[in-house]
Amino acid sequence: MKKILILSLGIGMFIASCSKDENLFTNPDTPDPVGTTDVTVQDFMWKAMNLWYFWQGNVPNLSDTKFTTDAEYTAFLESELDPELFFDNKLRFSEDRFSFFTDDYKELVQSFAGVSKSNGLEFGLSFYGEGNDIFGYVRYIVPNSDASTKAIQRGDIFTGVNGVSLNADNYIDLLFGDADSYTLNMADISNNTITPNNREVALTKFEGLVENPVFITKTFDISGKKIGYLMYNGFTSNFDEELNNAFGTLKAAGVTDLVLDFRYNPGGSVNSSRLLSSMVYGTNTNDLYIRQRWNSKIQPQLSSAQLNDYFADKTGAGSAINTLNLNKVYVLATGSSASASELVMNGLDPYVEVVHIGTTTRGKNEFSITLVDNASNSYIYGASSEKNINTKNSWGIQPLVGRNENSVGFFDYTAGFTPDIELREDLSNLGQLGDQNEPLLARAIQEITGVSAKVDFTVKMPVDLLSSSKMFTPMRDNMYLDKELPSLME
Repeated sequence: MKKILILSLGIGMFIASCSKDENLFTNPDTPDPVGTTDVTVQDFMWKAMNLWYFWQGNVPNLSDTKFTTDAEYTAFLESELDPELFFDNKLRFSEDRFSFFTDDYKELVQSFAGVSKSNGLEFGLSFYGEGNDIFGYVRYIVPNSDASTKAIQRGDIFTGVNGVSLNADNYIDLLFGDADSYTLNMADISNNTITPNNREVALTKFEGLVENPVFITKTFDISGKKIGYLMYNGFTSNFDEELNNAFGTLKAAGVTDLVLDFRYNPGGSVNSSRLLSSMVYGTNTNDLYIRQRWNSKIQPQLSSAQLNDYFADKTGAGSAINTLNLNKVYVLATGSSASASELVMNGLDPYVEVVHIGTTTRGKNEFSITLVDNASNSYIYGASSEKNINTKNSWGIQPLVGRNENSVGFFDYTAGFTPDIELREDLSNLGQLGDQNEPLLARAIQEITGVSAKVDFTVKMPVDLLSSSKMFTPMRDNMYLDKELPSLME
């Protein structure tokens, strides 16, 4: 029987196996808690991390020989009864920046499909002034959302919520707390200074908002060049057909140069990154895209066929890949570009000249799995085995379980990819996304055509990003691996 699991690179689905007799992916000496204290969540977290965590061998608390008796194990689980603190303080490796947990695994799984509770406002946050004051700036509005019906747009500035000024101590509660509705207090930019005004915008979060990550697809005829532009805001596998159709549009238009806009793309499906890279480069299924690297327990049990991902000639639905067969691509990427966005840049690099315009990327080269309290499926989440998940434990964890390297073995970009052409977004001139005069796109067009743009690239108010709305969603900057492998337990 096959069991589906969701791997996240910072996301994805993966299937693997061993027989019960072989105990290849289980520790037969795994302890069990004893006593009356409820440590269900801690027990699940330890066993799942002991098996899958990429740094399992580097964390003494996760050692296979850490506990000699069930009583010792129980005492360890009881030493921290807050699951969040248990995960962070007892199990996480010191160099791990991206593993996380949730008390509602169903919300996490929905987010991987592009479904969330949201008002549709995507924004960045930065400090201003000399203290801890914070302002937000609108990046874009999700279509068919509450924000899309309000008087708010890209480039708008806000400095408060419900009449309270935003600062480092309160912005999380005010913007990302339990309240579904809030009112933004807006501001103006004048002479490079942010000044609150009297305008207010009321917004409400609704369940079930679906964001199509294929945000803008355009072509330009400039100086004899047929230039394609695609703004892609998340590697969401549910929209792979829409992505392929967008490339079909670009191909039909005769595009010879392509600008991929990943500036706000935090990552997502590894397989979607493979498909997009095939749409850029080509469909030779003998060319290696990326290779996985797991922990010392898992790696020896996987074959090269299971570890290697090649370029694709078809989507998961069986549609022929619409490829542009390019030898150069221009990528707009920033500190908000992570995970699967960086994977595309790294996976294409041995085959295609990648011209990176923007700022240094996030630096996330690891992938993870969605793990839930289902020992019969090696703790891997699978829709088909959801009935076997412990109904008394809704917690899920998204630990890093491996790294991807490209076809020449490169994987070391934890410091992010530095741009070939550095250009920061300018709060005083964000421009309209998809417009040929928007600064980052205009700079790419100048590079393609060799003709100086009429745009002034002087940055007067550079964005110094503190955080963004996407970083407070369940998906965050994740990358998941959606690949079928033999099942882990039969």
